[in-house]
Amino acid sequence: MIDPQLLRDDPDVIKASQAARGASVDVVDEAVAADAARRSAISSFEALRAEQNAFGKTVAKAPKDEKAALVQQAQALAAGVKEAQAAVTAAEETFNRVVRSIPNVVLPGVPAGGEDDFVTIKTVGTKPEFDFEPKDHADLGELLDIIDIPRGVKVSGSRFYFLKGLGARLEIALMSLGLDRAIQHGFTPLITPTLVRPETMAGTGFLGEHAAEVYRLEADDLYLTGTSEVALAGYHADEILAFDAEDPALRYAGWSTCYRREAGSAGKDNRGILRVHQFNKLEMFSYVHPDQADAEHAKLMAYQESMLQDLGLHYRVIETAAGDLGTSAARKYDLEAWVPTQGTFRELTSTSNCTTFQARRLDIRYRTDSGKTAPVATLNGTLATTRWLVAILETHQQADGSVVVPEVLRPYLGGVEVIEPR
Repeated sequence: MIDPQLLRDDPDVIKASQAARGASVDVVDEAVAADAARRSAISSFEALRAEQNAFGKTVAKAPKDEKAALVQQAQALAAGVKEAQAAVTAAEETFNRVVRSIPNVVLPGVPAGGEDDFVTIKTVGTKPEFDFEPKDHADLGELLDIIDIPRGVKVSGSRFYFLKGLGARLEIALMSLGLDRAIQHGFTPLITPTLVRPETMAGTGFLGEHAAEVYRLEADDLYLTGTSEVALAGYHADEILAFDAEDPALRYAGWSTCYRREAGSAGKDNRGILRVHQFNKLEMFSYVHPDQADAEHAKLMAYQESMLQDLGLHYRVIETAAGDLGTSAARKYDLEAWVPTQGTFRELTSTSNCTTFQARRLDIRYRTDSGKTAPVATLNGTLATTRWLVAILETHQQADGSVVVPEVLRPYLGGVEVIEPR
């Protein structure tokens, strides 16, 4: 959640963030009032408890003939303490409810506005040109016999598919390339759980405005994750991390299957495998000293760009506007690849700086030089996922419907250079 000290000291910063997101500004005043009420309740409780403790000593020392009357006073004090403690509990519940409704405070320079108010940081590579009518990835997948959408729909419904033969191998090759790159950059690989507890899902901020996109198993009170970021964030919940002084960070690469309802997207990108209910993803996740968060964010994006460049994709980097950020992100960059048949850039991957927001919710801390503990910063970024196949297939197609395999993937495919139509 947001920093309570910032809420007390400079609520206008949080109000400005809310305004940039297009979210409620009034909730900040509500949170300030709830915090004041909470602290007042705690103060009253502690004063009463101190009085109770002092009075208890008086009772213990009192003559026997005075104790009966004093015990009655002690019982009245105990009832008051119990009532004050209940007031503290209620005030803390109110404060937590209100403050948890406030998303992360956006970082300076993040553009205000909604989905269409992004800022283009740069465009890289050359837009692919064809001397023939290019096919979309769904048609290519059928022609090459590597994507079977009709049978996916038959088995599981809309937005499901089979990757087949070289299609399955191509995804595994892409994920393996990403994993090798992640390991080279110091990330520890993890195969993560795809079912998590509610507190883990809530701790990462995925049960707010995007809760409708999450699958829930009601009988087990568990959630299917839409990204291994959730499990990776929960990995060190309720822990104090030991950072290396020279590189104050812990880095993980989580490989998992992911699930999303895609609620509210009926009819949008329904063709092919761009927007589906189930996919695979390799997610980078970093726990870092808060002072290193900006530098770590730049590193994650550089790793993503290296992958896209080596796959021969034309792409752009955009900074997402505040109103299009998720609950936990304070800044996010999207890397969008050119999809030839759509004549536009489509998001393939993103990387987010969540500052200390998730760590506060999940109680993940480090020990400062003074010996006290403070929340770490968390960041995430996708290094490979199923939808990358869309841009790869369409960008590298040839007139006969074959697709040239990017050179960096060939060692993972036994040297296959071209996927030929069957």
